[in-house]
Amino acid sequence: MVTSSVPRLVIAAPSSGSGKTTVATGLMAAFAARGLAVSPHKVGPDYIDPGYHALASGRVGRNLDAYLCGPELIGPLFLHGAGGCDIAVVEGVMGLYDGAAGEGELASTAHVAKVLRAPVVLVVDASSQSRSVAALVHGFASWDPQVRVGGVILNKVASDRHEELLREALDSAGVPVLGVLRRVVQVDTPSRHLGLVPVAERRAEAVEAVAAMAAQVSDGCDLEALLGLARSAGALECAAWGAAEALASSPAPPLPVPSPGVAAPGPPLRPEGPRPQTPPEGGPPDGLDCADLGSGVRVAIAGGPAFTFSYAEHAELLTAAGAEVVPFDPLRDEQLPEGTRGLVIGGGFPEVYAAELSANEPLRKAVAALAESGSPVAAECAGLLYLCRELDGRPMCGVLDAGARMSERLTLGYRDAVAVSDSPLAVAGTRMRGHEFHRTVVEPGSGAAPAWGVRSPVRRVEGFVQQGVHASYLHTHWAAEPGVARRFVERCRTS
Repeated sequence: MVTSSVPRLVIAAPSSGSGKTTVATGLMAAFAARGLAVSPHKVGPDYIDPGYHALASGRVGRNLDAYLCGPELIGPLFLHGAGGCDIAVVEGVMGLYDGAAGEGELASTAHVAKVLRAPVVLVVDASSQSRSVAALVHGFASWDPQVRVGGVILNKVASDRHEELLREALDSAGVPVLGVLRRVVQVDTPSRHLGLVPVAERRAEAVEAVAAMAAQVSDGCDLEALLGLARSAGALECAAWGAAEALASSPAPPLPVPSPGVAAPGPPLRPEGPRPQTPPEGGPPDGLDCADLGSGVRVAIAGGPAFTFSYAEHAELLTAAGAEVVPFDPLRDEQLPEGTRGLVIGGGFPEVYAAELSANEPLRKAVAALAESGSPVAAECAGLLYLCRELDGRPMCGVLDAGARMSERLTLGYRDAVAVSDSPLAVAGTRMRGHEFHRTVVEPGSGAAPAWGVRSPVRRVEGFVQQGVHASYLHTHWAAEPGVARRFVERCRTS
């Protein structure tokens, strides 16, 4: 067992909209400006905030999701990102104690803070209160004795007199005030239908926004006290996660890969036990390791402004499995990278760029040809829309006989899922956990061979498996099932 004591803070709040992103991103940038190596993290499945964290810190923003990956991976994944850093800043999700619906504290900011043995800084929107702030902070600090609220940052404070009243009230709460941010300061972080506009879509403006957050936090917060609080975090007794080690210790998929598109009778949609697991059946031939599986295989990963949602661990796992990972931008590149044997298209905002994606006809045809050849294609959410026949009336790749359109309804939430059909990602019966987050509808919602069976908010099947294609609305985190990457690369090698 390895013991690590990386200094760390968890930035939380009583509710969404309190200013967590401003404070967390500003702290990352302010500490980095002091010459500290800062490791940025985000609780939950959010893909957008980590982009701002990366700008602020100069390092890859990483997610810590106890639902998607299981609590046992939070420490190892944290240490994987924080290796060699002077301090880590973890931005929470929603309110401090808000977790996966119906699952108690699971995946809440409080849960992750406890697993990380990290002190919590509570960001409070004080714009409409004075003495009541003490009751609010006392309640959050005392609700769970295992959660250590080490300080408060007051946001949207109106005046010197307002600040004086707030500080007087908090003197009785026993929680120190570590910062005060004034209401008059505006930071330009525009939002739209799924939250903040990603960094990739507004690079110059995002740089300015991060600089403004850093200035606001530097001027209003006691950075020395915050650094001291971070250094008081308890030691973590676990080893850092590593892609190669994760692959070596994970159950291997059956080889050779079964033919895709074969539907199997579905096991119960809700897996037993604390976290879904892949049945450990099958294994690689004697003497075959991860690098052997993917030798010489090139996997293209969609990026650019239209496809900004991805977890860094996915590319790391593909690389560890032997693939050469090559990014490309479907808005600019008219062909897939030369020699592409597999394609990964993650989440993002194709609905915002539907006209530009449709206009790039050469690439749409190249993607369709790759899929038609039987090469593996893994598409999540935005990737699913891109593979459809059309999106809001504009032609897309036409790989799937389905149409996609914007919707007024937000679909959001964690999902228990089981693979219904054999695919390049999983054999039928593989259980995983995922997350949906979109304002679009695909009709029909599933093909002859669906990708997943899910049970919430209602029992249903969704997604498409055909030839080498696995397309679905469900976002999954491959660190929870490293064999997914190994199976995908093997399918690239044999297709």
